[in-house]
Amino acid sequence: MGGVCPCGVRVDAFAKCVNVKFDGVNGNIRGNLTYLANVCITTLSASTLSLRFEDTETPNHFNFLFTANEITDVTCKKEGQNCVVTVHGTGLIGVTEYPFEAVFRDQVASANHDLVQSFVIKGFFNQGGAVPVAQGSIVALGCQS
Repeated sequence: MGGVCPCGVRVDAFAKCVNVKFDGVNGNIRGNLTYLANVCITTLSASTLSLRFEDTETPNHFNFLFTANEITDVTCKKEGQNCVVTVHGTGLIGVTEYPFEAVFRDQVASANHDLVQSFVIKGFFNQGGAVPVAQGSIVALGCQS
């Protein structure tokens, strides 16, 4: 996106064998999650965010790709040495639009995994808690205070 971003996040993360919840479905579904984001508060209209779920329990049954079509808000909050970035907006699964909230935690300590603290697609999907991803796969931008 060029230039310095006062608040945003870059994400290229993958998590394997995660138990997630779908609205209207009893119990958890296990699968792989791929998170991609390039979000900056000063260029929200050019920002991108997506989540792909690959169902490994009942192959192909619950697969989906969620792509943000509008990112409305980004907040950055320093927590100790770490930075938590929350992204709100709406996105599409096929032609259906859903509101979403994604919370990414960039852990500074190299021994710690980064975390996707939560990813909720309202009325459709909830990853059901924090998901650890590889250190460095979440890069918070402009987290000063």
